[in-house]
Amino acid sequence: MKLVGKYVDKNGAGYVNLRPEDDEDMWHLYNIIQQGDLVRAPAIRRVQNVSATGSTESHRVKLNLTIQVSRVEFSSSGAPSSSADQASSLVGSSSAAPTTTAALHISGPVASENRHVKMGAFHTLDIESNRDVRIEKVDGWDSVALARVEESCVPGRGAEVGAVVCGEGTAAFCLLSQHMTLVTHRISVPIPRKASAPGTSQYEKAMARFHATLYDAFVRHIPYTSPSLRAIVLASPGWVREGVFNAMMTEAGRRGDKILSKALREKTVKVHISSAHVHSLVEVLKSPEIVAQLKETKFAREGIVLDKFFKMLGADEMRAWYGPDHVRLAADRGAIGTLLISDELFRSSNSDSASNPKLRKIYVELVEGVQQKGAEVVMFSSMHESGQQLNQLTGIAAILTFPLDVEVVEAEEREAREEERRQQEAKTLDGGG
Repeated sequence: MKLVGKYVDKNGAGYVNLRPEDDEDMWHLYNIIQQGDLVRAPAIRRVQNVSATGSTESHRVKLNLTIQVSRVEFSSSGAPSSSADQASSLVGSSSAAPTTTAALHISGPVASENRHVKMGAFHTLDIESNRDVRIEKVDGWDSVALARVEESCVPGRGAEVGAVVCGEGTAAFCLLSQHMTLVTHRISVPIPRKASAPGTSQYEKAMARFHATLYDAFVRHIPYTSPSLRAIVLASPGWVREGVFNAMMTEAGRRGDKILSKALREKTVKVHISSAHVHSLVEVLKSPEIVAQLKETKFAREGIVLDKFFKMLGADEMRAWYGPDHVRLAADRGAIGTLLISDELFRSSNSDSASNPKLRKIYVELVEGVQQKGAEVVMFSSMHESGQQLNQLTGIAAILTFPLDVEVVEAEEREAREEERRQQEAKTLDGGG
């Protein structure tokens, strides 16, 4: 993301002008833009003109529109699946891999005068890459939104891990960047059982077909030549990953692809997982081999912290709290050492009652208060598996620096409210007397 322009005063009023360049930038914009914001971006609008004779004609006009946001929708493109026949038809093709394109749609009434569009007319902006987007927040920019803008503009980002999650005959190709996990492609090749194939010849032929299909898909969907790619992960139950790695090295040598051979030798990490499903990437990110290579990346840090929380929950539940109400009680007592919070809680762009501007403000104040007390705040991306796991725990959790009994704390809160009520009644009686 490029920061084209920015003016925000000390009270948070102002605007930011951004230029998205890739899918992750679209995800950042989805998390930055909220209900009520004023967003200006290029748009194409069908305009009707009425001539002096009464005839009408319509044509498309390219213009810049400012709308007041009422809804924001984000979607990442799904990964196509491939059978062995489909993949074999691609062998020998020199075309590059199709890029994954995310879609961001911003809807709302037009908020500035335009000679082609009336004020208040409803319009949906389709945000495009390399097109400037101007965002102005009516209620002002809070610290979380400004931090997101700053983070999104850090140069040199991109996919840092290419992962192939495979089983016998199946594989999912994934790209992990700081804020997103994208499944770019899937393949499935029928593999007969060893026992059902005399001499295992049918099994071996099917596995050879699977390895060939996987090799061609890997070349198209994993950017192994990218300088930002720090690791290539081959993950599987059993020993499938060993067979895949050996087959790929052999095929790369046969084709004379020295760049791929070097990338596989230097960057490949083979990891055991319990099942050949994408959600097993959480296990991958917790493996010692990956932690050693990627300990400085955001998504690896998320996995480590979430694992630490679950271990604490099992060993000492008085130091592992989750849920908005309980976490706020822990924060009031200065007990939080690490706050785990999902970016989903800060989005107020949909109609879900669990996500609105008032709640966002509460969470922003919670984050700021915890940071002021010296605690670590880890913001989880809900486009990563670890973020989705946290969302299942209400999206917010905390590792405490000292144990607190939930029941005792809640009893103290009830007593405090009761005391406050009695004092209020006493003041009312005194005023009446």
